[in-house]
Amino acid sequence: MSNTPKHSKKDLEVMAHIRALLEHIGEDPDRDGLRDTPARVLDVLADHFQGYQQDPKEHLLKTFEDVQGYDELVLVSDIELHSHCEHHMVPFVGKAHVAYIPDGRIVGLSKLARVVDIYSKRLQVQEKLTAQIADVIQEVLQPQGVAVILQCQHFCMCYRGARKPGAWTTTSKLHGLFLKNAPSRMELFTLIGMKRELS
Repeated sequence: MSNTPKHSKKDLEVMAHIRALLEHIGEDPDRDGLRDTPARVLDVLADHFQGYQQDPKEHLLKTFEDVQGYDELVLVSDIELHSHCEHHMVPFVGKAHVAYIPDGRIVGLSKLARVVDIYSKRLQVQEKLTAQIADVIQEVLQPQGVAVILQCQHFCMCYRGARKPGAWTTTSKLHGLFLKNAPSRMELFTLIGMKRELS
């Protein structure tokens, strides 16, 4: 049987802070339902913010060039997105639509979703998250164009503060042809709209 401690010194420090927060809100961290909560929250934090330990560029490095000259729009829509607001550390959730126009090479479709996940698993504001996803795809793939559109609900706005639970926030970041070419942009918006109608 291993004598390796289950939690590191740093883990124990974080758990002590979580325990202090429970006391701060008026709870008894020693009661039955909360006794293991600091350890559980520690595990949850590792899951929610695992994006800090990952490099999104790694998922975009393997590409395929045998694409029969395909150079039209590629769209992965309705990618589920779960992130946390850096201002209040409460969730915001929604969908990401990620599109690009290849320039001789393509990337696996799941890799685009992984890029969304990695940046989402960090403290964020939606505007920055949108730009980060688009910018890294543009930087690594060097396609003719990149478009990222996020549609999210923010718990900090829906359930506190303004308390507007029906409000959605939409952000977009465009590069290349999507920025310069109106027909490419219109095709993107049309395809996202068609997906909505078919759902």
